[in-house]
Amino acid sequence: MRSRILDRTGVAVTELGFGGASLGNLYKATEDAVGQAAVAAAYAAGIRYFDTAPHYGLGLSERRLGRALAGLPRADYVVSTKVGRALDRNPHPTGSDLATGGFDVPDDLVRRWDFSAGGVRRSLAASRERLGLEHIDIVYVHDPDHHVDQAIAEAIPALVELRDQGVIGAVGVGMNQWQAPLRMVQETDLDVVMLAGRWTLLDRTGQRLLDACAARGVSVVAAAPFNSGLLARPRPTADAMYDYQRTPDDLLRRVNVLADTCERWGATLPDAAVQFPLRHRAVAAVVAGLRSPTQVSQLVARHHAALPEAAWAELDS
Repeated sequence: MRSRILDRTGVAVTELGFGGASLGNLYKATEDAVGQAAVAAAYAAGIRYFDTAPHYGLGLSERRLGRALAGLPRADYVVSTKVGRALDRNPHPTGSDLATGGFDVPDDLVRRWDFSAGGVRRSLAASRERLGLEHIDIVYVHDPDHHVDQAIAEAIPALVELRDQGVIGAVGVGMNQWQAPLRMVQETDLDVVMLAGRWTLLDRTGQRLLDACAARGVSVVAAAPFNSGLLARPRPTADAMYDYQRTPDDLLRRVNVLADTCERWGATLPDAAVQFPLRHRAVAAVVAGLRSPTQVSQLVARHHAALPEAAWAELDS
């Protein structure tokens, strides 16, 4: 598995990254043994970049990832986590976080938006404890859609200070829109942007952001390459979801045209979906959510599937 260095740092990420939301029981429970086996399978396949967040399972993803990586050489892997959602004790638990947060875990804790400098430091300290790591390689400001000014004024400068002190390796922002990250790239000292779902085979609306990142030496991690699962199968089903909603008919037709093109060149839609983001010079890695060893092996196979330049020319047209 090849690695790429985040341009402004010495942090090297593998071209494929392990998305850890399922370790936090996203939508349904993942058994401890299955989650640990998935991390082990990823490591054995050469994946050395692992992404998590306090939001994922109210800290469960971080704890599971820390246990799964324990004992492996620390210099051999890169971990990213996120700040912006403080975890407080829930005064009125209902028994499950599924309805509120989307994770199948007890809701003993509750999330609270906090992009203050102090909140960033406290969140990172708690993440380091859950992960069992002294040094976090990449820290993203997580989904500050409604707190952009505070993220720029407080959260990012706090992370820059921690980076300069050597506590973390790189400063980033992670969002599923491109407009706010573009402003942050222009106004702050970011090293990396995690862009979810906006630089994919189907949705290329993040082009302006990626071009700006390339011009400024800011790296991009492309997350959610399958667009909510719409590109995860050779053919989308009639009830396929896009951005967590029912896919419009015109979009389904577009996806089927992409699938036709892939098949003519002896590949599949998921193969192209995994490989497409890395074709932009700003992109250092593609991060996909992984729940099991089978999903790991499928992702790696898609990454290595042969797609000639002529196929890409047709897909791009």
